[in-house]
Amino acid sequence: MDNILDQLRIWLENTRVFASARSRRRFIVHLLVLGLAFVVVSSLVHQYVAFLTDAQAVRTFIQGYGVLAPGVLIMLQTVQVVAAPVPGQVLAVVAGYLFGPWWGTLYNMIGITIGSAIAFWLSRRYGRAYVETIIHEEMLARFDAISDDYGRTALFVFFLVPGLPDDIICFAGGLTKIPLWQLVVLAVIGRTPAFFLFNVVGDLIGTDRYAAAVGLTVILVVISVIGYRTRGRLINWF
Repeated sequence: MDNILDQLRIWLENTRVFASARSRRRFIVHLLVLGLAFVVVSSLVHQYVAFLTDAQAVRTFIQGYGVLAPGVLIMLQTVQVVAAPVPGQVLAVVAGYLFGPWWGTLYNMIGITIGSAIAFWLSRRYGRAYVETIIHEEMLARFDAISDDYGRTALFVFFLVPGLPDDIICFAGGLTKIPLWQLVVLAVIGRTPAFFLFNVVGDLIGTDRYAAAVGLTVILVVISVIGYRTRGRLINWF
């Protein structure tokens, strides 16, 4: 490490880029800090995503909080909407297993509501430049082409159809002129049916009805695959 730093220092001293030695030292410090931050963030994101895609690990984690477990589930679902590129349905299955289909769906949707509201607000607050760091340009261009007359209907359908990236859709929706409260209502109503069914899967697993759980999971996966594969046509239709 010391050898690498010495080589970097020599290279900087021989390169006429900085106005003074102080500028060079400041650059090195900033470079090291940014490098360290990148390593830490990358490690946390990797661990976080791996954690949220492991239903057994999430279930054990939430159960450990006892009476506070519903609050922990709500918090995880909220964060997942805003920050994690993983399907929230994993948490829905966990919620159904721990709390049953009705309470599990309620806790999930509270988290979804909060997370969706935050995503909509971030998009509206920081604008298109911010959203472009999250959504691929081609996908965002397709959303731009949607007629304002069909904006609400389109968003509702996008949230309703399993397999579409509904968390990302929240950020795209925030760029529309639709009032924030209406965006939240569309997201909650549209996403509830699929989340309820995934909660049912978790409940079936928790009550040892594995055949029914597998059957329902297969149906949901098939619908999700169809929804994902036809996402382009669906967006173009609006």
